[in-house]
Amino acid sequence: MAWRNGCEEVAQSKPLFLTIYTVVIIGIVVSFFYVFSAIYSSNNLLSSPSTVSSSFSHDNQPPRDQTLNISQPEVIHNVPPPSLEPQNASTKSLWDVPPLDKKMPALETFRLTKELVQQRVKDNVVIVTFGNYAFMDFILTWVKQLTDMEVTNFLVGAMDTKLLEALYWKGVPVFDMGSHMSTVDVGWGSPTFHKMGREKVILIDAILPFGFELLMCDTDMVWMQNPLPYLARYPEADVLTSSDQLIPTVVDDSLEVWNEVSGAYNIGIFHWRPSESSKKLAKQWKEMLLADDKIWDQNGFNDIVRKSLGPSVGDDSGLVYAFDGNLKLGILPASIFCSGHTYFVQAMYQQLRLKPYAVHTTFQYGGTEGKRHRLREAMLFHDPPEYYNPPGGFLSFKPFIPKGLLLSGEHNVESHFALVNYQIKQIRTALAIASLLNRTLVMPPLWCRIDRLWYPHPGVLEGTLTRQPFLCPLDHVFEVNVMLKKLPEEEFGPEIAIREYSIIDNPSLPSEVKNSWLDVQLCKEGTPDCDASDNTTLGGFLKFPKHSNEETFMKIFSPFKDVKVIKFSSVQDAFTGFTNKEREEKFRNRVKRYVGIWCCVLDHDPGHIYYDMYWDEKPGWKAIPPQTPEDDHPPW
Repeated sequence: MAWRNGCEEVAQSKPLFLTIYTVVIIGIVVSFFYVFSAIYSSNNLLSSPSTVSSSFSHDNQPPRDQTLNISQPEVIHNVPPPSLEPQNASTKSLWDVPPLDKKMPALETFRLTKELVQQRVKDNVVIVTFGNYAFMDFILTWVKQLTDMEVTNFLVGAMDTKLLEALYWKGVPVFDMGSHMSTVDVGWGSPTFHKMGREKVILIDAILPFGFELLMCDTDMVWMQNPLPYLARYPEADVLTSSDQLIPTVVDDSLEVWNEVSGAYNIGIFHWRPSESSKKLAKQWKEMLLADDKIWDQNGFNDIVRKSLGPSVGDDSGLVYAFDGNLKLGILPASIFCSGHTYFVQAMYQQLRLKPYAVHTTFQYGGTEGKRHRLREAMLFHDPPEYYNPPGGFLSFKPFIPKGLLLSGEHNVESHFALVNYQIKQIRTALAIASLLNRTLVMPPLWCRIDRLWYPHPGVLEGTLTRQPFLCPLDHVFEVNVMLKKLPEEEFGPEIAIREYSIIDNPSLPSEVKNSWLDVQLCKEGTPDCDASDNTTLGGFLKFPKHSNEETFMKIFSPFKDVKVIKFSSVQDAFTGFTNKEREEKFRNRVKRYVGIWCCVLDHDPGHIYYDMYWDEKPGWKAIPPQTPEDDHPPW
């Protein structure tokens, strides 16, 4: 009836209004078909495990909860994190997965040739990363992010045949680097690590003569925006490189001011155009590294590029003449082509209201496991579905931090350790409860008052945008690589699985986990409705007495073993300890190794200070560096 009345009104109106009504109706019809098509296509994504899934895609950092649980209602006002939106609402797999009955082609088929690269090139640009099988999950994350942005012009170099075969059967465009490298994680700084660096230089030198532009990336970086339009803004540049610059030289998305950059040029993300100068640079860089295996590839690049630096290329190009005096070099802004410091510590892009293109997991302290964990905290890592639904379910808790520990007094070593130690004690209790209930602990976000680096510093580097206090990555305090390592149970007790603090907010968390929840409120034994013998719940809510022992925990929570998430409102004074003293000792032996060091104080050698999981059991404990060589060891 409404539609008919509307049409009658149109028929009786003037021609102008007839035109307006017609345009509006057509717009509604077109919008309906567009929405229907989007829904239909998103429901028909390829779901084969061999395809590159597009269900995990976020171009922003996670919603870090900046509201503090403190003793008074003051709130820390920080730059609000961007909203979580998928990069593409209706993406699909772009790669043709080979049929299962197809035979693996001969290895020679995957040899790097101009013809092979030409198949992937678009607008004369190819994006390349490389690695061995140990970095398979990093590579799939890298591939998936580009796929979700509908960027198809990329290739992955396989340094071992195991990775080559795995990527081939997943439909990922791959080539053989002929490196015959080990399939395990080689570790930063090892001889094999340096060999990988040389392979990168050899690869650049091989591809540039093909005449294509090359965006070369390490596998431990991730994409959040398509970088190609940005790079195309600087067509004169022979090389555009990322850097380890920590102090911004610009506050917009323009290139860094080259003569204000003090950080090293970082070769984890850099773009090459096939000019004569760039090909000459690649050749000389390769020859330098092959002649001396003690030179780190990045140091060699910096040395050779800075042989000649300046003047600027024009007044406002952002480029500088470098290397041979003819190479035009640009330094990508560290605020949006981020390092592990400008993204995870400073959150520089947030403070400058910019949208990041990439983050490279540098400036971290937990090895490869630390890199994964940082990306998981930021919800930028692609994990399989089972990661989000572990056996036994999750245990999480809301940490409590008094306002004074966070905000009062100076930000210095003493106030930092007071804040961190207060959190460590709660995490220690949560680890014990998780071990007791055989659940995976969701680590809380950590607050720090001073930064961590490899060298002496005053707490926060002058000129950086590091806020105090700030949410610090887990590896600033905890040894993430140790926490995730398989330790023998006969010495360290049962494994305690952990997850990043943001996992509960991750859109990849399945509905069966989201909808299976128990909130636990600690209460004082003897107060109304606080009975250790009562495990009844009201609307997914349970009151549980403080100072409970192992027997009480098992009795109350055993009926909830199928609940996916148990969240404690607090864990302070929740658990009195394990009844079995042998298990208690093994637990202590395990978690003592979970904490690392802070580095470093000024005017003292050594300058690092060890965190101590059981600091509160040592009267007079102080945050000071080792005073003698005999003192310089972890507190276990």
